[in-house]
Amino acid sequence: MKKQHLIALDLDGTLLTDAKTISPQTKAMVLTAIENGHIVAIATGRPHRASIDFYHELGLDTPMVNFNGALIHHPRDERWDALHSPLSIRIARKIIHTCQEIGVKNILAEVMDDVYLDRHDEEIMEIFHTTDDNPVTIGGLKQNLTEDPTSLLIHPKEGQIQTLREELDVHASLIEHRKWGAPWHVIEIVRAGMNKAVGLEKIAHYYHIPKERIIAFGDEDNDFEMIDFAGVGVAMGNAIDELKDLANYVADTNENNGIAEFLAEYLQLERKAI
Repeated sequence: MKKQHLIALDLDGTLLTDAKTISPQTKAMVLTAIENGHIVAIATGRPHRASIDFYHELGLDTPMVNFNGALIHHPRDERWDALHSPLSIRIARKIIHTCQEIGVKNILAEVMDDVYLDRHDEEIMEIFHTTDDNPVTIGGLKQNLTEDPTSLLIHPKEGQIQTLREELDVHASLIEHRKWGAPWHVIEIVRAGMNKAVGLEKIAHYYHIPKERIIAFGDEDNDFEMIDFAGVGVAMGNAIDELKDLANYVADTNENNGIAEFLAEYLQLERKAI
């Protein structure tokens, strides 16, 4: 267990507590892993702007996977071979039209960190971390969106999720669509073939880490491919049952420092007093 491992961390429901913070115990153990020569990377469905604070909190200097693999980049090294794989705007407009026909609450499109919102909604703007540094273009999404979007995020009304996902299946060969976990019942859409495993494989290749020394933690259906790809796939105790069935291990929950407990035991790391 003393060989260098690549540790991939999902954010929501995994690295983060339900209060959206990194617990002191988990932070200390992740830093201990880094001190012991292991490589830690974030792999999230979130955009760059909504994950970079956690990246800096851990003092990372590694590539990061955003938008479930649609953006793979190195926040500290612009020379790194980044990969941005957006949806085609033609398909995006068809999906936006379908969503408007169904009558969903709202639709948000992201082109990297530029945000386009179909209708003004303070709750959505807070959820998606829009700030003065990342202004939002509001209204007329079909007209305002003029570039291939990195992702589309659909906020359906209660009871619309199944209907919406069935409609999206019409575009199954061109898109991937995932449902976010509670409390945000959001459908996220990215280009077909994009998932966290794509990013994890690219990062592992960069560091010359073999599959058997990749540890990946997750909790939701957007973690399936990553957990399956990793030699050591770990589902959190609060993960969906399907992910637990797929994983090699099930850790404790995000509220009970599941990452810290697993890393301490699996990598034989010293526990430091907090």
